[in-house]
Amino acid sequence: MRRVISIVVVMTLAACSRGTAADAKPQAAPAAAAAAAPTAPAAAPAPLPPAKPVPAQLPDVVARVNGEAINKADLENAVKGLEGRAGGPLPADQRDRVYRGVLDDMIAYRLLVQEVKARKLLVPEADIDAQIAQIRGQFQTDAQFQQALAMQKMTLAAVREDARSELGVEKLVEAEIAGKIAVTPEAITDFYQKNQDKFQQGARVKASHILIAVPENADAATKLQAKTKAEAVLKDVKAGKDFAAAAKESSQDPGSAPNGGDLGFFEQGQMVPPFEQAAFALKPGAMSELVESPFGFHIIKVAEKQDARVVPLEEAKPKIDQFLSGQNRQTQTQAFVSTLKAKAKIEILI
Repeated sequence: MRRVISIVVVMTLAACSRGTAADAKPQAAPAAAAAAAPTAPAAAPAPLPPAKPVPAQLPDVVARVNGEAINKADLENAVKGLEGRAGGPLPADQRDRVYRGVLDDMIAYRLLVQEVKARKLLVPEADIDAQIAQIRGQFQTDAQFQQALAMQKMTLAAVREDARSELGVEKLVEAEIAGKIAVTPEAITDFYQKNQDKFQQGARVKASHILIAVPENADAATKLQAKTKAEAVLKDVKAGKDFAAAAKESSQDPGSAPNGGDLGFFEQGQMVPPFEQAAFALKPGAMSELVESPFGFHIIKVAEKQDARVVPLEEAKPKIDQFLSGQNRQTQTQAFVSTLKAKAKIEILI
């Protein structure tokens, strides 16, 4: 099953190939999203039974699904993909559980691909083209994209076939579960009432900023150059230049500059301390002097301030609906896969 080692791995390599300018963003996720994005109610997880040991030396074929082989290389590459996204090697005490879990996912995916073929579901070539374009777009240049393919010993034709399979599976699953994941108003209200702690929101500020970045471990001359540039921008804004226009033109925060420096709402604890202290000290409509943080020099403008509150049900409804429908989607997808497993011949050889 090459899908795990092409689309996923190629896109992982794309993330690694991009520059790290986005790391200069001083903000975490806006508080509004955090407050209105519920999580499942906390509960003590039941201890998991030990996973069946996975041999240190895997056989060439680790499983068969209705006679189709899942190879050792497929499984090992899928696990390597997970390690790459996790940023480190697999802990030895988790090896059995992770290998078993990944193999189970691969078996489920193989069953879904087989069902797509059995039902003769077709994927438009335009959809595949769009998927390939999205993958290419993760790379700064076509050369980087081609290099990633070469590293995985993949061809563009193989990636297209993987995209065809992936989109076919999405189409199949959507057709199976579409009428089973709707969330009732009663379920939304019930979740809200039983999880009030998830909707507590601290005092927050809506602000914009202009960042003149200073590289980590910059020398005094570089730091002075950045400060001088920030002072010039501040002077322009004080003289009447539109703040949003100045942010688009001069800010070096790629996350907010295209939006005129808008950071949205954030609570205390979501920004680095110097930035947070300055923002919460300002009145709505006020602008700061230069504020120095580990990211560089900021000019901050506050648009609105809100006191601590409980997010009202009407405001929380869209996020609760999204959360619960996501849970329903996962449950129904697992149920569908279970029906496929029940009628399949699955041989696990490790």
